[in-house]
Amino acid sequence: MRLSRFFVRMLVACALGLVFPALVTAQVNIDINIGTPSLPPPPVVLVSPPRLVVIPQTPVFYAPDVPYNYFFYGKKYYVFHEGAWFAARSHQGPWQFIAVEKVPRPLLGVPVAYYKIPPGHLKKGEHPGKGHGKGHKHKKHKEDD
Repeated sequence: MRLSRFFVRMLVACALGLVFPALVTAQVNIDINIGTPSLPPPPVVLVSPPRLVVIPQTPVFYAPDVPYNYFFYGKKYYVFHEGAWFAARSHQGPWQFIAVEKVPRPLLGVPVAYYKIPPGHLKKGEHPGKGHGKGHKHKKHKEDD
């Protein structure tokens, strides 16, 4: 008797699984974002490669005619957007987030004057790419005077 009830229940469960698969199917989604920004890639839309101009005394180029913090260095394009760095192999993306620790030092040393939207990590007179860590705020030292 007990065994027949078990089989009836199993048969009902299987039938419900065929009729109402959404009720029976469980779905688990895990999303882990460690060290990545919650913001989307920059909305850079360029039909053709922009005109690039070298930043004096650096190996970095910038695009003076586009409304973005847009740079070129080492065969890659870089955009500094809303406090985060993004890189792409093409002038129009796709843009991928890169942690500040992975940003090439010459980019971190670009003077603020070459940014369309001044970044928060650089303030007047600060150049984090010049021997003071990996893009962190520069503390003024007595020997800097």
